[in-house]
Amino acid sequence: MALWGGRFESGPDALFRAYNDSLRFDYRLAVHDIIGSIGWAKAIHRAGVLSDEELRTLEGVLRGLVSVVLKNPAAPLSAESGAHAEDVHSWVEAELIRRVGPLGKKLHTGRSRNDQVATDLRLWTRDAIDARLAELKAAERSLVELAQRAAGTVMPGYTHLQRAQPVLMAHWALAYADMLSRDAQRFADARRRVNVCPLGSGALAGTAYPIDRMALAQDLGFDSPSTNSLDAVSDRDFVAETLAAAAICAAHLSRLGEDLVLYSSQEFGFIEFHDSVASGSSLMPQKKNPDAAELLRGKAGRIFGALTAMLTTLKGLPLAYNKDLQEDKEPLFDAMDNLSLSLRMVPKMLDTLTVRRDRCEAAAKGGYSNATDLADYLVGKGVPFREAHEQVGMAVRAAISRGVALEDMPLDELRKSCPACAQDVFDRITLKRGFAAREVQGGTGPNHVAAEVTRRASELGPSDSHL
Repeated sequence: MALWGGRFESGPDALFRAYNDSLRFDYRLAVHDIIGSIGWAKAIHRAGVLSDEELRTLEGVLRGLVSVVLKNPAAPLSAESGAHAEDVHSWVEAELIRRVGPLGKKLHTGRSRNDQVATDLRLWTRDAIDARLAELKAAERSLVELAQRAAGTVMPGYTHLQRAQPVLMAHWALAYADMLSRDAQRFADARRRVNVCPLGSGALAGTAYPIDRMALAQDLGFDSPSTNSLDAVSDRDFVAETLAAAAICAAHLSRLGEDLVLYSSQEFGFIEFHDSVASGSSLMPQKKNPDAAELLRGKAGRIFGALTAMLTTLKGLPLAYNKDLQEDKEPLFDAMDNLSLSLRMVPKMLDTLTVRRDRCEAAAKGGYSNATDLADYLVGKGVPFREAHEQVGMAVRAAISRGVALEDMPLDELRKSCPACAQDVFDRITLKRGFAAREVQGGTGPNHVAAEVTRRASELGPSDSHL
């Protein structure tokens, strides 16, 4: 059913209709369109358009229609009900008219599809953000729980993908927990700007009926009504901002995925994935591929693309509504679907992860990662840091030539590069002393990390199960 046919003598061309119609993807807004319609029915009832009985009838039928869609989200696409619907709004209206007759035609009084779709999409985005926030919390909790299980496990920290300084695996896990915590903050902040009600803005100039827009906003759970009708019907900042938060989150998950791919390789061997989140090769029987972690990387690209697509659509659009804005939904739906999949996979991977502590510690001891500790030791002996840095560099070169670790160098050999060294140097450059020296806020010192794990676990609270 077209909502605009009176002006036209003929129907749309078949190709144009396929190009123009949006039901094939905006059917996902059906529940939100119905909820918005219930809110609008109450608003026009307050404005004197509907009688008490008419409101009761419309609200009852609309709530019944919500149940239909909840049982079968694809109901708008069925051949019977969706065959002639242009979009989700026309489907809802057609279903309403089919159930209550001419009364259903009164619901759209004072409302435009422009403010209607803007409202629907805000309602959908609000729910999607709430779901992502729950998934982020579960993923963050899985990282904190990994930190608890890996307590005391040491591993190399890397810069430039070269061994740099030893860190605790718990410290590594909490780094990603911090990233996801910031992602949650970004989504929560975006939600505040999502939660503004455009309904009552009409096509672009505001409705001509005495609608109490604050009451309408409150009925729909919004914080406030929009303040400018031109902006309200054409604003998709909230979509772009939500996608930006999703893109940054996807970047963080991609980095986590890359670390997990590396650490599970035979070259690193720090971790092993459970069989349930890995796959094999169709040709090479020995392979165990970290596909879930690789997809954490791969999904990021399409989420970045969704943000780029949305910003490109918005660029240069004149006020107010333009059909270009129909292109806002598919990127948003796809990005949020795939971010949800990725976030829900994080606990699946981490909760079943095997940590190979011996491999981690052996790697932490290698690569001369205690060189900075030796330089700090020399500083404590009164050597200026730049001189200490130079001396330790020469000591590393000498150790490499002998094929030994710094701590295994004879003292007399070590003193050739670092004259200030005494016998106590060998105690100072152990892993234990190196960690003890880093008991600073934000550092990898064991006591600080343990306290941070406890704090984060307390903040997240208990969980019956991950999502």
